[in-house]
Amino acid sequence: MNRLQQCMTAVAALSSLFAGSAWGAGRLDVEAGWIRPAPPGVSMLAGYARLHNSGDAPLRVTAVESTAFGAVSIHETTLVDGVSRMRELAGLSIDAGASATLEPGGKHLMLMEPAQSTEAGGSVRIVFVLDDGSRVPAEFTVADRAPATGHGHADHDHAGHAH
Repeated sequence: MNRLQQCMTAVAALSSLFAGSAWGAGRLDVEAGWIRPAPPGVSMLAGYARLHNSGDAPLRVTAVESTAFGAVSIHETTLVDGVSRMRELAGLSIDAGASATLEPGGKHLMLMEPAQSTEAGGSVRIVFVLDDGSRVPAEFTVADRAPATGHGHADHDHAGHAH
């Protein structure tokens, strides 16, 4: 083997060694995003969706943004000693192949200071920012209830967790 062939063989061997591990990446899919309609003057809304990591590595949502709102953050509602409490989460981690559900009474988006009225039938663009710097835009429908997705609640893998 000449020197070039040796180098090419070494590169091929290293590529196969690291395939699927060193180059793995999470991939966020945002499904069935929705926001309840609100009358003008309401300063706080909530957003819901199913977040699915269809990649082969864990991912972490570190921020959420929208030009339609003054501020967007991830919150979680929990029941503590019979009292419902809400707290802001610093982010949301989702394992490869797992999902996290943003839903009423659980994890959800807090949408502060709407820049426009949110009327049924409209939509709002929300962008999820991941820890690798990638940005995942999604359209959230303004509706009285969650859109039909074909995913039954029992089908959801709630392995996504907050840190």
